[in-house]
Amino acid sequence: MSLIHSPEPTAHSKTYSLAIIGGGLAGLSLSIQLARLGHRVILFEKERYPFHKVCGEYIAMESWDFLERLGVPLTELNLPRITRLHVSDPQGQLLKQKLNPGGFGISRYKLDNLLAQLARDAGVTLCEKTIVKSIEPAENDLFKLTTSAGEFYTSVAAGSYGKYANLDLRLKREFIAPETRSSAFSAIKYHIRHDIPADLISLHNFDGGYCGMSQVEEGRSCLCYLVRTDVLKQAGGIQALEETVLKRNPHLNTVLTQAERLYEQPLAISQIHFSPKSAVEAHILMLGDAAGLIPPLCGNGMSMALRASAMLSPLLHDFFKHRISRDQLEQEYTRQWRKAFLTRLRTGNLLQHLFGKPTPVSLALRSLEPLPGVVRQLVNLTHGKPF
Repeated sequence: MSLIHSPEPTAHSKTYSLAIIGGGLAGLSLSIQLARLGHRVILFEKERYPFHKVCGEYIAMESWDFLERLGVPLTELNLPRITRLHVSDPQGQLLKQKLNPGGFGISRYKLDNLLAQLARDAGVTLCEKTIVKSIEPAENDLFKLTTSAGEFYTSVAAGSYGKYANLDLRLKREFIAPETRSSAFSAIKYHIRHDIPADLISLHNFDGGYCGMSQVEEGRSCLCYLVRTDVLKQAGGIQALEETVLKRNPHLNTVLTQAERLYEQPLAISQIHFSPKSAVEAHILMLGDAAGLIPPLCGNGMSMALRASAMLSPLLHDFFKHRISRDQLEQEYTRQWRKAFLTRLRTGNLLQHLFGKPTPVSLALRSLEPLPGVVRQLVNLTHGKPF
């Protein structure tokens, strides 16, 4: 594919300025911004809105103003405002920390659906229940997307399809190399009802992983845990893992024993890797977890996904208006992405290696307990400023 950008595509029904693969927070928010700037945008999502996603559902306050500018009525939704953090080791030893400014809780079921409606209202062509099978260079400096709904053409392709997809295999991305499989994680999520304080997010360690809990809307709480896949297999499945491993932590034992589970079956995903990724792959612009899998301990990947869309939107607008070339677009997006997120990712990965290991995490919590200033600095390194 040429690195000299093409003019704005014509109004052919199958040709777009921007095609986005994946309708999570990054993809939906990017589509809204570009459509409102007057560009033809198509977005492909393999599910149908609304739907639940495996996600911690805590969003840092840095994203509040941005979401409201998009049109999400956060103030009207009466969402839980989260200003306290509890972290426990597998034995139940607890570290407490205030969060300033902290964050808020909202389910992906609700938030993604609100953003999807805003995208439709902005004129985005939203293709639900559609799988993108391949992306290939085509004539006239376009991409050809082969999907379950037919073939489409676009000047720019953006990947916001999350942690792992078949497209990663087709692109031969390094993080899916066979040698990384032994370090893979799985994630399991429920919505529950329990007396979890509305202002609290808690992270409870167990041998091989950790579990996060916080309130979302309507008195529900999100319970989501990350576990090494080999530990899950050794336990013999999700139920056995919870009974024999998670419940050794007294805080998790209380919740798992007493809480009302609001899903018939938990949501689960596997093949989660924390290996480095590239923000641009084969001229495809990556956002969210597709650009770099964000450890939950980075503060939250949702805010980082939203911020990436806000970062990319003006660059794409300049590209479509012939102010920058494709090469400049890709280089500048990569530069801004690294500047915004590299420290957060490194801090999150450092904590990621610590969590889920009983002895190191116990020693760390005991060491940090008399040092609230250090804890505050670590928290600040995993959060960003409003954008």
